[in-house]
Amino acid sequence: MLRLAGARLLDERDLSEVLAVLAADPVASCMVAARVEVAGLDPWRLGGEVWAYDHRSLRGGRVDALCFAGPNLIPLRGDTPALRSFADRARRRGRMCSSLVGPSEQVLGLWEELSPDWGPAREVRADQPLMALGGSPSIPLDPLVRPVRPDELDRYLPAAIAMFIEEVGVDPCAEDGGVSYRARVAELIAAGRAFARFEGGDVVFKAEIGAMSAQVGQIQGVWVRPDRRGHGIGAAGTAAVAERLVKSMGRTASLYVNSYNDVAKAAYRKIGFAQVGQYATVLF
Repeated sequence: MLRLAGARLLDERDLSEVLAVLAADPVASCMVAARVEVAGLDPWRLGGEVWAYDHRSLRGGRVDALCFAGPNLIPLRGDTPALRSFADRARRRGRMCSSLVGPSEQVLGLWEELSPDWGPAREVRADQPLMALGGSPSIPLDPLVRPVRPDELDRYLPAAIAMFIEEVGVDPCAEDGGVSYRARVAELIAAGRAFARFEGGDVVFKAEIGAMSAQVGQIQGVWVRPDRRGHGIGAAGTAAVAERLVKSMGRTASLYVNSYNDVAKAAYRKIGFAQVGQYATVLF
């Protein structure tokens, strides 16, 4: 058993405990559950590590604090001592993530511990309502929104890049000419999890299902071409994707949105999404 400053690296022997923690809050845990359910807790297959915190010297018992460390650092559960232990382990490991994201109390608490060493952040989004929809949308669906075909990648990609720059504030093509981002988008298309409305060969609405666990699918990358905004295309399109998630895929539809985006929040509430939690994101 590997221990470091109270943070314990989990492995397959801990899988049942971890799955129980993830199942206790499936919407908030979706990003981590989507990985763990497929890959287990082996770091090589998982693409990251899962840490727990406790005072026991032996395995067994309930996991009271949990953190995923991979492309994103995602603290799901933990009080101040637990977050302090996760921060210590993260510092020793070195920053390998592009962001901290997850339940706001844990993210902001972990960032308070890490900011002296990892700061300043490029941006801290401290209030992001986490929303969910378990039934049919309350508004009509856009019948023109459909899954993107693999042969439409080159038509879809410019909209995906525009969305990423607008939402995250950086160009996803800056580091490697877009090779990695193109591969990620192609993967989503191949999995049937990228959706768009095309007009005249151009994308006027897009959205994707990013993380998808056994219970929840997280909608991401919602975007409407600037000249078509304000006409309800985003709401109807998002409703179509949510309907696909709930009715065809048997999942709860979820998403999170910046608190200052009043237009998006109103649209999601109109669709039928209700706030079930609060996320925060620290961008590097």
